[in-house]
Amino acid sequence: MLPVSERDHVQGRIHAPVVLVEYGDFECPDCKAAYPLVKTLQARFGDDLCFVYRHFPLIEKHRLAAPAAEASEAAGAQNLFWQMHDLLFESSPVLDRLSQFAREIGADTHRFDRELHSRTYRPRVEQDIEDGAASGVHGTPSFFINGVRHEGGHDLDSLVEALRVAR
Repeated sequence: MLPVSERDHVQGRIHAPVVLVEYGDFECPDCKAAYPLVKTLQARFGDDLCFVYRHFPLIEKHRLAAPAAEASEAAGAQNLFWQMHDLLFESSPVLDRLSQFAREIGADTHRFDRELHSRTYRPRVEQDIEDGAASGVHGTPSFFINGVRHEGGHDLDSLVEALRVAR
């Protein structure tokens, strides 16, 4: 797995004692189920946890996953990545209103639509996919804790225990 860097979407301190990286897909029902768990983990671990989100759209299963990933990047170019991230998971699987979502989070919709239409952020999404595949990611969500793939369950108790051990 590529080390966490400035290119990543990060919540928390990059050098926190525990770094949780998720490879996710905005249209994946399991990722949607993991979304509130991650929020709970962030609240529970506070400054001891850094959360990183990387894209791994399962394009063969989810036709809107790649456009949603690109939309989050277009929002991110306007410093609105996490607002779009949250709205996409809260709205999933109904992801066919990307311009409306951009408007809801206060993005410049002309710029957003232009960049989305021209696929400006496709290479960024593809870079995450390639890194995930090279790291053994086959499905979503896939979690890494301090650079090591989490092989346990994706339920709250399993994740809390894994993060405690890593701390």
